[in-house]
Amino acid sequence: MDPRVRTLGENLYEFLGDEEDARLCDDIDEAACRESPLSFLLILVSNALTKLGDELSSPKTTLAWAAGVVGAPAFVLGYLVPIRESGSMVPQLFIGARVRQLAVRKWAWVVGSLVQFLSVAGLGLTVLSLDGAVAGWAMLGLVTLFSLARGFCSVAAKDVVGKTITKPRRGRLNGWSASMAGGLALAAGAVLALPGIDTQDRAVLAALLLAAAALWLLAAGIFAGVPESAGETGGARSAAEALGQLGLLATDRPFRRFVLTRSLLMCSALSAPFYVALAQQNGASTGWLLGSFVVASGVASLVSAPFWGRFADQSSRRVMVVAALVTSGIGLFTLAVARWLPGLLAAAWFLPAAYFVLSVAHNGVRVGRKTYVVNLAGGNKRTDYVAVSNSVIGILLLVVGSVGLLTPMIGHDGVIGVLAAMGLAGAVLGRTLPETEES
Repeated sequence: MDPRVRTLGENLYEFLGDEEDARLCDDIDEAACRESPLSFLLILVSNALTKLGDELSSPKTTLAWAAGVVGAPAFVLGYLVPIRESGSMVPQLFIGARVRQLAVRKWAWVVGSLVQFLSVAGLGLTVLSLDGAVAGWAMLGLVTLFSLARGFCSVAAKDVVGKTITKPRRGRLNGWSASMAGGLALAAGAVLALPGIDTQDRAVLAALLLAAAALWLLAAGIFAGVPESAGETGGARSAAEALGQLGLLATDRPFRRFVLTRSLLMCSALSAPFYVALAQQNGASTGWLLGSFVVASGVASLVSAPFWGRFADQSSRRVMVVAALVTSGIGLFTLAVARWLPGLLAAAWFLPAAYFVLSVAHNGVRVGRKTYVVNLAGGNKRTDYVAVSNSVIGILLLVVGSVGLLTPMIGHDGVIGVLAAMGLAGAVLGRTLPETEES
């Protein structure tokens, strides 16, 4: 490893933290502790690159837009987001069994990242060369492949972090990587908004997706340098044994409460499209409003993720509780405005501002629950926790996502209110979780 990179890692590690050196080796081995600054830098940059790639190839924006440009069937739009999210989570119970057999698990992340590179590059070539139903089915197939690879990365990443980064630094690692990606996404959005950039042009969309794909390739090369030492292997070997890990939900009370809490906190992600739909319903300029929501999301990641990261290093449980309360609060406030001050919804600033608050809360939910599950257990049990919780959440995401069917009866604002109630229940349940961080 280049000495300059190692020095940069040590300087960054010192700048972002304030703990006594004596505390830093309490929960990882001595060799990992010595290399922790370098590991922190490499994982931070890798995570930021992949998060930026997610923004540039988001199924909520870029892929949905691309589906319209290539003339894909309407049903494609309805499946892009669920497949992208649940497709990477539901199989993790079985993915975890495979990852557990690896003594050095960073290679699962590297291979997964390479497959994501190929998948997103394939999406770029699809936009450039295919049309209609053929293009639509190709997009769904590539998104499915992407999601499966993302599942391997998700399981492996949390275990690598648990082996190489100490508890007092894990929250800020998640926070700063999200913040870096948010800042870079803002810059990319500004470029796309420049005069002369025609997003209806297939070549422009293909170039955007190919650029996003290159980020996963670069991230794979960087993550391969993480100095991870060999660890425990073993555990589930067959599908039946992997399914047996679901028994953790019955026998492990703290883990069961975490999964229930995380299920309720899905409200922060599921609420977002309804704020956008409410704005489209009440706004005069849909194009301008869409841009304002993109900016709001990017700024929220940029400014809030580092705060949530440091907060999570003190208590990831409290981060989840506070983020759930913020999600619930802004949802109930938006519902009240829609019912009693509907004229305010047409104000150019109100719903983008509400979406900004929701995005801040969602960043807190993500940082808090990622840090909590890594700290809740060690060794192979950590991999089981990640795999089981993600598989369960992936299924529930598809089920709870059907809340949108209530829209004709209660409106977009009513759905926001229902999801806000979920957030309130999540905050109450989150208070019963045990603390995992050291005082």
